[in-house]
Amino acid sequence: MAGLAPDRPDRRLAALLTRCRLPAPGAPLTCAVSGGPDSLALLVLATAAGCRVTAVHVDHGLRPGSAEEADVVAGAARRYGAAFRAERVHVGAGPNLEARARQARWSVLPAETATGHTMDDQAETVLLNLLRGAGLDGLAGMRPGPRHPLLALRRSDTAGICAQQGLQPVTDPTNRDPRHLRNRVRHELLPLCSALAGRDVVPVLARQAALLAAEAALLDDLAAAVDPVDAAALSAAPLALARRAARRWLQGDAEHPPDAAAVTRVLSVAAGERVATDVEPGIHVRRRQGRLVARAGPGDRGAEVR
Repeated sequence: MAGLAPDRPDRRLAALLTRCRLPAPGAPLTCAVSGGPDSLALLVLATAAGCRVTAVHVDHGLRPGSAEEADVVAGAARRYGAAFRAERVHVGAGPNLEARARQARWSVLPAETATGHTMDDQAETVLLNLLRGAGLDGLAGMRPGPRHPLLALRRSDTAGICAQQGLQPVTDPTNRDPRHLRNRVRHELLPLCSALAGRDVVPVLARQAALLAAEAALLDDLAAAVDPVDAAALSAAPLALARRAARRWLQGDAEHPPDAAAVTRVLSVAAGERVATDVEPGIHVRRRQGRLVARAGPGDRGAEVR
């Protein structure tokens, strides 16, 4: 079956495209394509939108036959006129498998790679972050945009695209493995929440995430006016803004921000309640002449002012 002409997607696909956040026609776009229904639908939609797509398949080598899934993606890429690249990473057995696999995957993908996460994934992410004790930013979930262009679509939409196009998605048995918390949220917690609420809670959680994302962005804008190394200014700022200013300063170029306890300790240094504190991983923060100074290395964790 021939692929879709990018300038003439069929009516149903065109309607779905209006709900996607894909780049303009002609723009380059790298898509992470595992061969599952969501990522194959992403490939179809991105090429139908006229993007210059490169489909990248990453084999984690975690189960027999996983390397063959690259052939499924390569065939789909050819059909829809996309470029294709296969990558292989090694993820050893052990704890935090999902997190380590994700880290390995992103080590071989460009930072702005698009993924096929849907509204259902967004709802799961919100609940997972809630269970993990995340704050406002975590509860805002994934942000819609070129990296997550399908967040307004449901899994039923992506499955429908694959069926309509005659694509045979790869079935990943690990998606039902109860050892992974996301799977239990997907197959147990979300259905229970919907049953208790008497309605499908996925759109509800997605809407809440969008509202919180807007508020997080506003707080970020306001916190940008707070000098995070001016101890007096940091202590005088509203607590919500002081926390965000300190967290942004402490995070720097790191992938993840420090935890809430570390931020609280730094604010106590700014207020003169502590001499200094250590912020993981290995950043020592001290107040000096009214300014906060950070340096690498161990320090006096929680040292009290005498």
